[in-house]
Amino acid sequence: MDQELIEKIHGKEHYYENIEALESHLDRFFESDEISVFHEMVSLDFHLDVYFIQPKDREYNLLITSGMSLLEMQVPDSIENKEDYAFAELMLLLPKDLKFGKVFPNESKNDWIIGMMKDMARFPHHRDTFLTEGHTLQAWYDIAEPYDESTSFTSCLLLPSATFDEDFMEIKSGDRIINIYSLFPLYKSELEYKIQHGYGKLFDLLVEADVEEILDNERPNIVE
Repeated sequence: MDQELIEKIHGKEHYYENIEALESHLDRFFESDEISVFHEMVSLDFHLDVYFIQPKDREYNLLITSGMSLLEMQVPDSIENKEDYAFAELMLLLPKDLKFGKVFPNESKNDWIIGMMKDMARFPHHRDTFLTEGHTLQAWYDIAEPYDESTSFTSCLLLPSATFDEDFMEIKSGDRIINIYSLFPLYKSELEYKIQHGYGKLFDLLVEADVEEILDNERPNIVE
């Protein structure tokens, strides 16, 4: 990682109380024995963990980043009420049978999922920008290159959650708002459709296809 980038991030204000607010927030919704954490052992820029939540009474598990909201994103002045979009964390719903190793990375076939989330969480702070609903990020420089050999997904879309309401997806940390965005991995052609036609048209296709929010590594392509 570039030393200049590391020093730039170290020089920014770190909102540790946001991480505490996230922890308290999750404790409101889940039991302590349902929550585990993939701790980041070495953080060159900023500390970024990932919660792994396995609710006993739900048909899905969750991954939620913890650290993206440690830093303020650079929201353009053109965005109305831009302070409401300055802090975020990312969530991904998973099928119950999807497993990980006890630590990350662990050379598990599903490591790419956690890696994808951490890459996306770091992106706005590395590029002095922001992420919100409707934004997409591709895995690598080549739009056709998937995250890993075990998946065909090449990018990811930020969506509002169809499973949780605002009470869960919006965290209050003092006078700040931390938005949780749901991640939806895309195939190459789906990303191309979004680039060509816009987020609204792609979202309409998702609704029409009645696609589940829970990750399905083998789901049908909605534009083919």
